[in-house]
Amino acid sequence: MKDYELTVVFHPDLEMNLDPAVDKVKKIIDQAGGTITKEENDGKKRLAYTVAGQEFGVYYFLDVALPAEAPAKISSVLNITDEVLRYLLVRVDERKAKFAARRAEKASTDKADKVTTEKGE
Repeated sequence: MKDYELTVVFHPDLEMNLDPAVDKVKKIIDQAGGTITKEENDGKKRLAYTVAGQEFGVYYFLDVALPAEAPAKISSVLNITDEVLRYLLVRVDERKAKFAARRAEKASTDKADKVTTEKGE
């Protein structure tokens, strides 16, 4: 299974009741054999250009692990889903993710060292 990032832009009218639309996307991922590792609702934002007559969209991000054939299945279903204005499914570069994790770990240890130095220990 490989790691992917899925960004979904939902119809802005769903902002108040987004749960059914998100559940539908999660069900699509589960049916394709994937697992969700992280999810984040980024809220309603203005789009760079109108999409399907809409100037706003609700952004939702998912980190997923998918088998090889799943991205094609997910893309074909999301293309015909009414609640979804746009989506982007990209594979995570493992080297870049490892580098970011190491950088975050180094930053946290540097911060901890700074705190202990300030306390005079």
